[in-house]
Amino acid sequence: MSAASSDPSALVDRFLTHIRSERALSPQTVRAYAGDLARFLAWSERAGLDPLTLTPRAMRGYLSELDAARYSRRTIARRLSAVRTFFAFLQREGVTTIDPAAVVATPKLPSRLPKTVPSDLLGALLEAPDSTTPAGSRDAAVLELLYATGARVSEVASLSLGDIDTAGGQVRLMGKGSKERIVPLHREAVRRVEAYVRGGRAALKPRPDEAAIFLNRNGTRMTDGGIRRMMRRYMDILGGAAGLTPHALRHTFATHLLEAGADLRSVQELLGHVALSTTQIYTHLGMKRLQSVHRDSHPRA
Repeated sequence: MSAASSDPSALVDRFLTHIRSERALSPQTVRAYAGDLARFLAWSERAGLDPLTLTPRAMRGYLSELDAARYSRRTIARRLSAVRTFFAFLQREGVTTIDPAAVVATPKLPSRLPKTVPSDLLGALLEAPDSTTPAGSRDAAVLELLYATGARVSEVASLSLGDIDTAGGQVRLMGKGSKERIVPLHREAVRRVEAYVRGGRAALKPRPDEAAIFLNRNGTRMTDGGIRRMMRRYMDILGGAAGLTPHALRHTFATHLLEAGADLRSVQELLGHVALSTTQIYTHLGMKRLQSVHRDSHPRA
């Protein structure tokens, strides 16, 4: 092994370049891997260990230290997953033949159902923006689009003018790993997007070369963070439940479709999930509703 190929920091940089360029993972995911692996290398250095020749026992010591520091099981599991993915890359590259994390058990995670927006609050949220103003027209279109499509906030932020076909009632979304999907739009979503594009967008003074649909006050593309802050502002005005984010609209979209009888495979395609098992979490939400109906309605419940 050459000096260059045995430098852990250089290998992490190679790995990050790989997942950014070849696997096309999102900037947020790349940052998460970078942070988790930087902490792993820092621990190895403190412990006086070579991270490339660790034993499973040493790896368990790393997890024990995280547990002793009172990190959540979810955080520990994520950091272990980052190390596993890194070593899988090193094995494919022929840098090493070992994976100290391969036989280490992932911490058992508590079941956590996704949050959804209550129906009364959902209606109030979608009607909260003042559509007579440019920013309000934009906000109304963004919120309606999030609920209409189940899109991730990053997918809505990255939309450009050519991505929405209002005449055909559909939108092209670019998901994780640069995977494209086409999602239908209902009439109200089309109406709000058209109203914003006709008037509100121009009033936000886009720069001549700006292709983004949704603009901030500087006339440039609205960011993920900007959309989150916008929704939080309306939730504060409405006195909505704390912790509800744009992602809750995605969960609400999926739950409402399944409750109305949509099949799981169709919802999987609409959400852009690679694995059906990821979509199946929403069946638990539907079951909770059915159990509630049964409890309230059955004579012997």
